[in-house]
Amino acid sequence: MNDAILFDFNGVLVDDEEQHRVALTRVAERLGLTVTRAWYYDRVLGQDDAAGFVEVFRAAHRTLPADLLRQLVAEKAALYREMIDARLTLVPGAAEFVHAVAPAFRLAIVSGARREEIDVVLSRTGLGGCFEAIVAAEDVPRGKPDPAGYRAAHAALERRRALAARRCLAIEDSHAGFAAARAAGMRCVTLTTSHPATAFPDADAVWPSLAGHGPADVRSLLDR
Repeated sequence: MNDAILFDFNGVLVDDEEQHRVALTRVAERLGLTVTRAWYYDRVLGQDDAAGFVEVFRAAHRTLPADLLRQLVAEKAALYREMIDARLTLVPGAAEFVHAVAPAFRLAIVSGARREEIDVVLSRTGLGGCFEAIVAAEDVPRGKPDPAGYRAAHAALERRRALAARRCLAIEDSHAGFAAARAAGMRCVTLTTSHPATAFPDADAVWPSLAGHGPADVRSLLDR
């Protein structure tokens, strides 16, 4: 048991991409900035909160001072927390998949979400003890599509036991996440929770969700 599965979080384990979108959109609207759903999924999805706001301001040709950015990230985090307090849903098959693969693979999370958000979801769903390493937004200097998060997770796993990057399978739902995993030298499965299957022609596999998949599917992809 030395091969690894590295999970993105939002849209892969927890079904909350729309909650993140709505929270960011509401904060942006307060400042007179319009963020359409299509634009968000094309330009922001998969990035951390800070990078998302930078993208919104860049598109509007407006300057974003560092102190304002920190304030916007905090406001968005508070709105998101209110929404998941009201409704927390996992991606179909996520819990079953994690429990099925945990005995056979080393598991990690690589996410642009804040650690506090990840911890809340994992504690409420009982999945926290399944993961050997967690890399959150504040753990790396650059978020996806930069591979820093995947490299940090790989390094954390390798400190305990040698692990080749090619023996790691990433599971993602965004273009930014897919690019980050590939740049880190890993294979990648993409879920169609946020984009259609045709959006990822170069993925090692495209799954509608984690439902119906298990250790044999992962093993076949890593052994190609």
